[in-house]
Amino acid sequence: MIEWISPAGMIGAAIGFLIGLVNFKTIGGYVTAKLRETDRSTNAAEKADYERRIRIFRVALFTLTVIAFPVIGYLFGTTVSTMFE
Repeated sequence: MIEWISPAGMIGAAIGFLIGLVNFKTIGGYVTAKLRETDRSTNAAEKADYERRIRIFRVALFTLTVIAFPVIGYLFGTTVSTMFE
């Protein structure tokens, strides 16, 4: 097996992924609903632009939570495991 893959890091990455996924679903859903409540579009072009901006927000939030949290979890897991060796 590859030497640089730490089991503790992989456990931390899995936990980070789950936390990121839950965070994305709850925060993303709440903020998206609130944004749609504040939509003041008067025509279809404005509505489409507003929805495009919401999609951009969701992609950015997905990137920050579901992708970054596992990386942070991996680093945290490897750090904690080296403290107890």
